[in-house]
Amino acid sequence: MNTSKEKIISVIGSGLIGRSWAMVFLSGGFRVKIYDSQPEQAASAVQEVRKQLKEVEQAQILRGILSVEDQLALLSSHHDLSQALEGAFFVQECVFEDLETKQSVFQAVEGHVGEAVVLSSSTSCLLPSNVFSRVQNRKRCIVSHPVNPPYYVRLVELVPHPETEAEVMDSTHALMTRLGQAPVQLRKEIDGFALNRVQYAIIAESWRLVSEGVISVQDIDLVMSEGLGMRYAFIGPMETIHLNAPEGLEDYLRRYREGMKRVLSSFGPVPEFSGEEAKSINQEMCDLIPNDQHHLSARRERRDNFLMGLAKLKKISEH
Repeated sequence: MNTSKEKIISVIGSGLIGRSWAMVFLSGGFRVKIYDSQPEQAASAVQEVRKQLKEVEQAQILRGILSVEDQLALLSSHHDLSQALEGAFFVQECVFEDLETKQSVFQAVEGHVGEAVVLSSSTSCLLPSNVFSRVQNRKRCIVSHPVNPPYYVRLVELVPHPETEAEVMDSTHALMTRLGQAPVQLRKEIDGFALNRVQYAIIAESWRLVSEGVISVQDIDLVMSEGLGMRYAFIGPMETIHLNAPEGLEDYLRRYREGMKRVLSSFGPVPEFSGEEAKSINQEMCDLIPNDQHHLSARRERRDNFLMGLAKLKKISEH
């Protein structure tokens, strides 16, 4: 591939995830073409990216070596799919989480790009074998699932289609690493990938504890934010148990294996997440944070500000 072609990434979908990916790709010095079938949406996305880049610059966590203006000069919006894909070496799909829509998008995209162009989906839980079922050349297909917002939360799950070539996994891993993300490779596809399987396990047990009257909504959130989350922001569960016994992981298992098995065997069935139980938990949550846009927007802004601060702290700790 020639140099100019290697520098272009197409982002399909101009919503929150599409804009966030655009910011990440711009930070790496790539030309980014953001596509939306609605011209006003694509143009609006550029303005929103401008606003967000100014905010991260003010917070002193602008990524990359280019200035905000230099990064924005690399961004363009398109409502013509063929123009949006012209010259791209990597395509990141960011449309809403609907299987039929994603299948149609990739079927259309494949008709405008060469065989070597990597087709990547942002899906959070749809299996690659389903998402790419209408693509003819599935060897170049991969899921690159970000954590929202990917500009602050660096994890990217790379999930292969059963036919994905190892070279595609390796090149996507290298791209994400170059961009400053933290890619993890799943060796095969599995429902929910890794992140959501772990997240849903936490949500399910938290839900059970609240619904059974063991603990309040407020306090179960504190268990994570002031307890487990403090550690997990810097080390994962495997390193946690490795460090939590004098002689490491094997020692931890010797000490706590039976206790872990006993507690795990007491876990209840998968919650229904509906009915009176859901109504009660929702009410308890809304008593803490009302579900009107004013309160929700304020809490989201608080969350993102904390994430910006944590991203900054983690960056400092790496040096």
